[in-house]
Amino acid sequence: MASASIRPAAVAGQFYPADVRHLQLQIAEMLRAAAPADVAATPPKALIVPHAGYVYSGPVAAVAYARLVRWRDRFRKVVMLGPAHRMAVLGAALPAARSFQTPLGSVPVARDDWQRLQTMPGVQISAAAHAFEHCLEVQLPFLQTVLDHFTILPLLVGHMRAEDLGPIIEALWGGPETLILISSDLSHYHPYDEARVLDRGTCERVLALAGGIDHEQACGATPVNGLLAVAGAHRLRAQLLDLRNSGDTAGGRDRVVGYASFQFDEDDDGARH
Repeated sequence: MASASIRPAAVAGQFYPADVRHLQLQIAEMLRAAAPADVAATPPKALIVPHAGYVYSGPVAAVAYARLVRWRDRFRKVVMLGPAHRMAVLGAALPAARSFQTPLGSVPVARDDWQRLQTMPGVQISAAAHAFEHCLEVQLPFLQTVLDHFTILPLLVGHMRAEDLGPIIEALWGGPETLILISSDLSHYHPYDEARVLDRGTCERVLALAGGIDHEQACGATPVNGLLAVAGAHRLRAQLLDLRNSGDTAGGRDRVVGYASFQFDEDDDGARH
């Protein structure tokens, strides 16, 4: 359980290696394999990345994180939103902790945003919701590898309407120093070929900034839909970076989980919209 000051790593040794050297090597290998052939001229404003164990979804997430390497000194804050898997949450839950710990060290929570967000409707503080949740924790070693000094604002989203989440994302949008990161897998436990069709349809909705994605299509549907609404208002462009499932990476093909990574870019004056 997290103390008042530190939320310790909960899934190291399960979803990703607990040994520092092993973890560093695995991430380095995934980032090397995912290095983009073209160097992006502009940094992303937002990413959607999967959150299963690294052996399953790590290579897909790495395709998005490899895009951040060039911009490692730009991003000073990462707003992280993902679904609450471990316990029921009404609205969105902030952690009680001041920092999150992984085998690679501690990442501080953006305290001013943490305090400010508590005044918004639908936001609560729940150490219990964050204590054993994996969807945000598995992103941290990647971020610690590809970025320099940064803070995080972690939010677990439970029972909440996407239209109520949108104003929260907007309040945290920030400027060029802020990256919005949504943690979500796609469909769960369909046969391989069926999952590919389902996940492609979900990806088409994301690329169109269409929203209306349900939790059968993506476990993080609410934060995904919330981002899509705000991305549309800011005229972001969505790009599909990778789409695979566990049958492509490390599992059988009878019952697979879908994974995709997306990048969202602002136009030339997007930060002013």
